Amino acid sequence: MIQLAIVSPCYNEEEVLDHSAERLSALFDDLISKNKISDNSFILYVNDGSKDRTWEKIIALHEHSARFKGLNLAHNVGHQNAIMAGMMQAKDMADAVVTIDADLQDDINCIEKMVDSYEEGYDVVYGVKVERDADPLMKRLTALAFYKLQKMMKVESVYNHADFRLVSRRVLNALSQYSERNLYLRGLIPLIGFDHTTVEETISERQAGKSKYTLSKMIGLAVDGITSFSVKPIYYVMYVGIAFVFFSILIGIYVLYSIFAGTAEHGWASIILSIWLVGGVIILCIGGVGIYIGKIFLEIKRRPLYNIKDFLD
Repeated sequence: MIQLAIVSPCYNEEEVLDHSAERLSALFDDLISKNKISDNSFILYVNDGSKDRTWEKIIALHEHSARFKGLNLAHNVGHQNAIMAGMMQAKDMADAVVTIDADLQDDINCIEKMVDSYEEGYDVVYGVKVERDADPLMKRLTALAFYKLQKMMKVESVYNHADFRLVSRRVLNALSQYSERNLYLRGLIPLIGFDHTTVEETISERQAGKSKYTLSKMIGLAVDGITSFSVKPIYYVMYVGIAFVFFSILIGIYVLYSIFAGTAEHGWASIILSIWLVGGVIILCIGGVGIYIGKIFLEIKRRPLYNIKDFLD
């Protein structure tokens, strides 16, 4: 039997914590009765700088049962960093760690399959969404576009996989050696290697509260994922530049032809349109390169990803 840890990041999740704890505790009871996990397995809630009573709820759960542990971060550091904090805290306390959001929209019944795959020798087991009807239409469309864009940019990731996964202790030990500040676990864990497999899951509706993954956060995650693992955008900037040079040569030939043919007309429309078009592309390209420079700036500072305020063991 393995000692299993479930790491669940929380940001303003007081409305779902009781329901989440009840379901995860029932799952543990079932897995323990089947001799699939040890009775010292635990659930670690990571409070990511919540502004509501999330941490008080975690303290109450810990006082009610030693099965629940809590990690209180000093301030909000974001979803990826909160998951990383929980995994690093649990890596020396468990044989394997499952990460899952506190709203439990991911199918917790897949955790048993993940444990079975771990026993078969897999170090990483990804939860892959095969049905997302519970997600809003816009979220489904943006997710589809995001995965296709990652593939086009040659980012190594698992299609339709978010952050619901099982990882073994040796994967976590390897992950701890990666010190990058721009954290994107969906691309970083596949990069580490080790034997992996997938389990299929169906997304369910959120039981309470609202999703903390707004459109702006999803766009930010997409930008981080692509720019942290691919230099393709810089190459596309160069290709755009080459295309505009070629286009300007064609315009130059046309202008010379118009002059010699006597058909040239003095006008401002074409000039203004050209200025706006070229200016917009230049600004866009500078912005793309600037993102990479900004990432270099953050990396060389070597600041910690998070600071731990309290730990309930």
